[in-house]
Amino acid sequence: MRLTSAESRSPELVDLPSPEPQAGEVRVKLAAASVNGFDLSVAAGHTKAYMQHRYPLALGKDFAGTVDAVGPDASGYAVGDRVFGTVTKEFLGDGSFAEYVTVPVQVGIAHLPEAVSFADGATLGLAGTAAYSAVDAANIDADTSVLVVGATGGVGVQVVQLTAAAGAAVAGTSGTEAEAELLRSLGATAIIDRTGDVVDQARKVFPDGADVIIHLAGDPKVAAAAREGGTLVSTILFDPAQVPSNTVKLAPVMANPTPQLLTRIADAHVAGHTRTVIQQTFTLEEISDAFAAFAGGTVGKIVLVINQG
Repeated sequence: MRLTSAESRSPELVDLPSPEPQAGEVRVKLAAASVNGFDLSVAAGHTKAYMQHRYPLALGKDFAGTVDAVGPDASGYAVGDRVFGTVTKEFLGDGSFAEYVTVPVQVGIAHLPEAVSFADGATLGLAGTAAYSAVDAANIDADTSVLVVGATGGVGVQVVQLTAAAGAAVAGTSGTEAEAELLRSLGATAIIDRTGDVVDQARKVFPDGADVIIHLAGDPKVAAAAREGGTLVSTILFDPAQVPSNTVKLAPVMANPTPQLLTRIADAHVAGHTRTVIQQTFTLEEISDAFAAFAGGTVGKIVLVINQG
């Protein structure tokens, strides 16, 4: 069973034959997956212009489960191995909102330690990869001041923890007191109300401007909160012309879930350096409710529990 989207209809659950792993691939029996904004964009048809779509298109990127078949030339994995990651192929069509998915072993998959639950593992792929890549790009240390915009999303909660662990002074955006308390528990030293003037508030926290702004959501005008010569690390902007400042450097980030980076993320989770925040769980049959919950704004991640047996 897979949640699929065809060009002529809304996403729906359908029964399809289990996919067979091709050369260099393994098949994963899914235990859990998580919802990302990208999944909603695919379902709405917003990705048709720049990515190949193969129908019926199974939605979903992040996954966790066990290997149940190994294709030719797929070394490093055996049936029964616990794995997690992000489905990464040159086309959209094989997704993780399903009972089974095939994934290439060269990218988007890594072993999941026994100490990490499938639900947690399913949240670490895209969010973890983007968060670690953003923090790496920012060159953060104990003398760095950081503003995290979009701090309460799946990527943001990881970024706040990583920047705080590096010793930085971290301000994060939130919209409610509950979100603010969460950010404080993750290491944020200041809270910015995203419903108000973010730049003005940030300038009060960092009078000379933030050394680094990690931009995960919202208006690029937030660049005005950076100091002269500061850096805007963004998962949204990729062209310096999009930054409304001549004194702020843009460091665009694209998540690349290599096995090495995924392993690093999982190891940090086991060591307790980071933790996941799961707002709510749904079954695969409740995907419409999961999408609605995500669209309504999330604190952390939305997880689909697919098969825990």
